[in-house]
Amino acid sequence: MSGYSLLEGLRILEVAQLAPSSVGGHLADLGAEVIKIESGPLGDPVRVGGSRAIGDEDGPSFMHLRWNRGKKSVALDLRTAEGRQTFLDLARTCDAVVEGMRGGYLDWLGVGYEQLRKVNPRLVFCSVSGMGSDGPYRNLGTGGPVFDAFAGLREVHTPEEPPTEGIAGSTTPPIAMYALGAYGAMGLLAAVHRAGRTGSGCKLEVAGIDVAAAWMPDLVDAELNRERSIHRPSWLPDGRLPDWPRLEAYRTKDGEAVLFGAHVDKFWRNFCTAVDRPDLLEVDLTGTDAEAPARADHVYRELRDIFVQRTREEWVALFLAHDIAGGPVNSVRDLVTDSHFTVRANTYRVEYEGVGELEFVASPIRVQGEKFAPSLPPELGADTDDVLRKVFARSVSDRSGGREPSSRE
Repeated sequence: MSGYSLLEGLRILEVAQLAPSSVGGHLADLGAEVIKIESGPLGDPVRVGGSRAIGDEDGPSFMHLRWNRGKKSVALDLRTAEGRQTFLDLARTCDAVVEGMRGGYLDWLGVGYEQLRKVNPRLVFCSVSGMGSDGPYRNLGTGGPVFDAFAGLREVHTPEEPPTEGIAGSTTPPIAMYALGAYGAMGLLAAVHRAGRTGSGCKLEVAGIDVAAAWMPDLVDAELNRERSIHRPSWLPDGRLPDWPRLEAYRTKDGEAVLFGAHVDKFWRNFCTAVDRPDLLEVDLTGTDAEAPARADHVYRELRDIFVQRTREEWVALFLAHDIAGGPVNSVRDLVTDSHFTVRANTYRVEYEGVGELEFVASPIRVQGEKFAPSLPPELGADTDDVLRKVFARSVSDRSGGREPSSRE
């Protein structure tokens, strides 16, 4: 059972591993029927990825439990003629195919877009890979941190001594790896929408490196137009706003921290009034003259001394009471017990056989009148017989003169 009912009737055929599985994951969360093709004794390697396992040391990973929830699993060997024909028969009944391997994988197997469109002209084909299908790096094996490093999104150090936190073990999450699925799902849905209007499908491509490059316009777009843009005089030469202390994190009395967000003058005035520091309002934090950095440093030191006088909880309460922008700095452990997080029903529970009740983060999309409650990911090949039995029945009906099945049946 998928999460919501928004995409009920949409059928997706997925050949994807690891992060590209999140494309189908987003679609399943919204109600699509996602048929995941898996092969080999382990299926999608994400099933056992990550440092934590559920149940026993060979139990499922949390990425698998997120990205493959609500899907159906069909065990199918696409290297065989029978497997390829079954795949084509499946595609005939689907709205879209997600290829989440290296670009061109299904072409290599002989069941790529050109073969698929012959059996289903309305089909949308979404290829999701790391490096894309063209360019000199197209055959380069990649992973999540590589996308960010390629695009300059990730700060990379190469110390002389062995690092305590390497790229792979860093707590800094790879941006493009997690954004990949959302972009893929968005593009696929747009293409399915057009196919419903025109009767013609198309081929899409989403690459991790392209997602990383497009993520922050103030980085790549600014560099592309470096000679055609000028420095904005209201900013300091080092790239910061002159009032940067009003947009900083500060340590609190209990050893925690808050993020101060009083860049807007209203919030800054409210804060200075609430803490009885009208003198800070007299400090010019708008000018960019030679003394501007010193003025900002002075305000920062004053704010540092002010914030350490109350606990994080007390500061959040003061922010709320006096209409001041900001919020708590949480660790992940803090987050899951934060009252704002819990009251918004950000999680759901599901029973896991042999382990008990598990709790997971829900989709960030909320649908009024519906409760997000997807099923656990399927065991490898769990839906093979059921799905293929229906496909075989349709094929027999077609050959006997029955009507052509709709891709939304």
